[in-house]
This record gives sequence, C-alpha cells and structure tokens, in this order.
Amino acid sequence: MTVELTYQESGHGTPLVLLHAFPLSSAMWATQHWLLADTCRLITPDQRGWGDSPLGDEEPSMDVLVDDLALLLDDLKLDRVVLGGLSMGGYVTMAFLRRYPERVSGLVLANTKAAADPEGAAANRVRIAHALEHTESAETLVENVFGNLLGQTTRSAKPAVADAVKAAILATPPRAAAWAEYAMAKRADSFDVLRAADVPALIIAGEEDALITDADVAAMAEALPDARVVEIPHAGHLTAVEDPTAFDGAVRTLLARV
Repeated sequence: MTVELTYQESGHGTPLVLLHAFPLSSAMWATQHWLLADTCRLITPDQRGWGDSPLGDEEPSMDVLVDDLALLLDDLKLDRVVLGGLSMGGYVTMAFLRRYPERVSGLVLANTKAAADPEGAAANRVRIAHALEHTESAETLVENVFGNLLGQTTRSAKPAVADAVKAAILATPPRAAAWAEYAMAKRADSFDVLRAADVPALIIAGEEDALITDADVAAMAEALPDARVVEIPHAGHLTAVEDPTAFDGAVRTLLARV
C-alpha cells in the first residue's frame, strides 16, 4: 500500500523532483529551494518514514518507494518531470525510471551509483539496520555513516555544515532508517535502465566523495546515452549541502537541455 508523502515546493516552470540522501530528510534541499526558485518548479518529497511522511507497514523495497512517488506525481497532476536524487535518492530515481520511463524528461544522478551492493556492503547495511532496531537510536548512524558523508575540506573549513548534518542525522527516525537500509541492500543493478534512458542526464560527483568512486561515475556516464558529468571540487558525498552554488549551477545546465 502506498503512503501519502509530504513535500516542499517552490518556484514555477519545469517541474524538478529531487529525492533526498540517506540518512537525511528533504530538509537537505533547503538551499536549493531559494537558489533554483527562479528556474524551475522544485518539489522535494520526504521518503516514507522521514519528515511527516508515514512509514507504513510494507516490506522494505525500492518498488515501494517508486509507488509512493508515482502517487505523489499523480496527486500533483504531473505526467512528466525532471527527476533526480542524491545517494539513496539516486537509487530511487533509477528504480522509478525502470518502471515509468515515460514520466521522466531528464535525470540528475548525484553521488550515487548504478551497481547493486556487493555482498559485503549489503551485509553491512543489514548490520546497521539491526543495530538501529535494537538500540532505537540514531547514534548508530553517527557511528557508522556520518564519517563518510562529508569531504575533508567541508569538515575542516565548514564546521557549521558538519554540525548541521550531524544534527539532522541524530533527528533521523531509527525505524525509517532501518527500513531504508534493508531496501537499499536489496536494490537491483540499474545499468540496463540507464542504457535505455533516452533523456538528457546530469551526473554530479564530489572530488572528495569517500563512497562513490571515479569508476562508479564513469560506468554510469558510459551507460547513459546523453550524460554530462560535473565534478564539484572540495566536496564529499553531500555535494548539494557542501557546495549548493556549484550543485545548483550544474542543475541549471541540465534544465536548459531538457
């Protein structure tokens, strides 16, 4: 059963839906709402369990998140959108593209990858999910996830950004985070989806991203028929938060191509 997602909206023009990273809510897109408001109609949903979106009782699955998003687009009477996401949001974007390619007019894939988790990475996600369920505390995410989210430059030169990200992680509902970890651990390889994507695409990478490799970025770029890659210097895994000006500038170039 789908759930009704809460969302934030700003601006007018081409509809752009951006999906948040793990383990953050749609609040991570706050800067985008004022930097991109003159360029597009920006819609940023909270995935189930985050913000005021209910978690529901469905088994963890990317397909469940796809169904939630499709319902939101139906409610907003949007037949076609530019769709993108960062990290986990990118996984959901590719899963949505698999099911509803006709509803996507452009792609933003930021700090994400098309490959499924190898066995060890999937097992680590399950381990973290079990810890979240056992402790019922987001401290597990600070201990296991926070350290890889920001680039070294951000951690040293922008301590306020690091503090804000840590506070946002501590506010994460543990049950929602566990659900998402299980869903991501089971996600499918998406290279076939990218090869069939006949739309303009933007791949955003962080120069200091500890989680996404150059090989991950190159593999997505090779699979997509019409992709451009933008690497943001001195940024890690959360490029939209660490350098929103550079991130939003890249998005504007994509919107001009759609």
